[in-house]
Amino acid sequence: MKYFIIVFLSTFVFSSKGFSQEKNTTHKVEKGETIGQIAQKYKVTPYDIYKLNPDAQTGLKPNSVLFIPKKASAVAVIPAKPNSQVKTHKVEPKETLFGIENKYGVTDEALKKANPDLEKLGLQIGQTLVIPSNTVSKTVTSTPEKVVYHEVLPKETKFSIAKQYGITIEELEKRNPEIIPSLTVGQKLVIKGTAPKVVAAAPQKEMVKPIVPKVNYITYVVKPKETLYSLSKMSGLSQDEFLFLNPALANGVEIGMEIKVSEYAAIPKEAEAKKAYATMTVKSGNNDRKKLVLLLPFNLSKIEGDTINSTATRLKKDKFLNMTLDFYSGALMAIDSAKTIGVPVDVSIFDSQETKNSSNISNINQQQNLESADAIIGPFYQNNVEKTAALVSSKNVAVISPLSKDIGNSFPNLYQTIPSAEVLKRAVFEYMIAKNGNIIAVVDKKKESARQFIQQNYSQVQFAALLENGSLSAESLKGLLVKDKVNYVVLASENTGMIKWTMSTMMSVMAKYNVQLVIMEPNETLDTDEISFENLTKLKLMYPSISRENESTEALIFEKEYRKKNKIAPSTFATRGFDVTFDTLLRLSQGKSYQETAESTATEQVDNKFEYYKKADGGFTNKGIYILYYDTDLTIKVAN
Repeated sequence: MKYFIIVFLSTFVFSSKGFSQEKNTTHKVEKGETIGQIAQKYKVTPYDIYKLNPDAQTGLKPNSVLFIPKKASAVAVIPAKPNSQVKTHKVEPKETLFGIENKYGVTDEALKKANPDLEKLGLQIGQTLVIPSNTVSKTVTSTPEKVVYHEVLPKETKFSIAKQYGITIEELEKRNPEIIPSLTVGQKLVIKGTAPKVVAAAPQKEMVKPIVPKVNYITYVVKPKETLYSLSKMSGLSQDEFLFLNPALANGVEIGMEIKVSEYAAIPKEAEAKKAYATMTVKSGNNDRKKLVLLLPFNLSKIEGDTINSTATRLKKDKFLNMTLDFYSGALMAIDSAKTIGVPVDVSIFDSQETKNSSNISNINQQQNLESADAIIGPFYQNNVEKTAALVSSKNVAVISPLSKDIGNSFPNLYQTIPSAEVLKRAVFEYMIAKNGNIIAVVDKKKESARQFIQQNYSQVQFAALLENGSLSAESLKGLLVKDKVNYVVLASENTGMIKWTMSTMMSVMAKYNVQLVIMEPNETLDTDEISFENLTKLKLMYPSISRENESTEALIFEKEYRKKNKIAPSTFATRGFDVTFDTLLRLSQGKSYQETAESTATEQVDNKFEYYKKADGGFTNKGIYILYYDTDLTIKVAN
């Protein structure tokens, strides 16, 4: 009998172990692995792993051990009442609670009551949900489908909106035929349901209001131990709304992911990014009026003395005059805006009558005493700007050079607003280094100066080898790529063949490596028809720029007001005229000298940044640079 009991117990223990091993296995987490990858490896769902390992929701740690079920979780079995059927639904990728509830006509409360894990774990791909029976379905069968609206935000496209809600562009246009020609920021679109018919009211006088999007979004980097639940709570959104905004999270939350959150999100203080640029406002109680002078090259005496060409003809031919008038129109907009917000500044505008080597600055100084000004914008040519700075240097009057590049002599009171070519080059390299990228340079033989610049300043950059005929060695470039970093390929060539071969080589390895094409300075060859724009977007061409394409609320208001006054869209020079003048006016209204604000505060206006720093040989230059890239949606974006 004793022998029988021992045999029975040992058989039971063996059977129990065998049963446990049949149901579950274990997995040792390797560095960089995600729940999604592990689930795919064992052919289970992330939800199955989270059920056995609830601590994994806060993030995976290398060398930790996870329990893995042998098979994905089966459909939940619920004791059925007589004559009743239990409905279930298996969650597919990109599905949301909102969509599932609409599909089955159940409330959020009822679905979560039938599936308690939803509150804790959120919606998981592969999860099997129990769909509660709708006891009131007979009485509400005639209730119309709930109408879902979407307000168009800046930079949104039909494709992005349709993708966000899981519908096609055709379906979107069918419900909103008014968008077939184009989208307009602020439009209210019908996504689902039928919008109620609106009875036409008596015509009223149109009230023009500035377009103000309801929400602006910022980039947030996911920190350790953060979950979909905690992130959605931080953002002030439900989990399904948060997934609409960040569909990549449907595959699991990973440390280091860049996601979008509302600018009003309750971001923990330790996670807040330091703001590099400040928004200046008029200092209250400051009644000290400042004096601003603009020296612009209208060259009226030449126009009046031109007996051959009419003013209209001259405007068509004279590009320099058109540039001046555009800058002037933007400056006037800035002066009007400054008056509106109460900037205590008096502005005087004079014709500098300048060419590259001559001007009327000395006469203006004798008649108007430029040394009494607090700041002077202009003239346009570098030689004339330097002359002006010298004339007023004894009083330390700030002279702001609006268009000339930093290539001349320095004066302690001279401020170059356009960054130099070297500052642009350095900015893009500093960006790549900050991103811990693997930097590779492809430099053809005609760009020796580019090679020397890189070798002298950035010793960590590797150079791809060239063949004897001067073309790129594709094998050399491929051999320099690494898998765990972004591979920035800096191209310095204007040769069409070299450019196309470099791009072709990069595209051939995109399946294995993260590669991005970079240029240090403008390259006209990239704008020709021989270079595929689509391929440039695939390689996310990146480059430094002194300006950007801004679609913020303020930029839209500026463009709208400019069109209203000038019957045309603002040119690059018009926008620069506004930015330089408005920035100067705000700096003069701070109750400090222009130099004090330049040394302490960086600013950003419509399209331009102003981040001055003092050079070793005196004077100030601007290093406010944007790093831009071609995105796959065919738009140009600012790199974060």
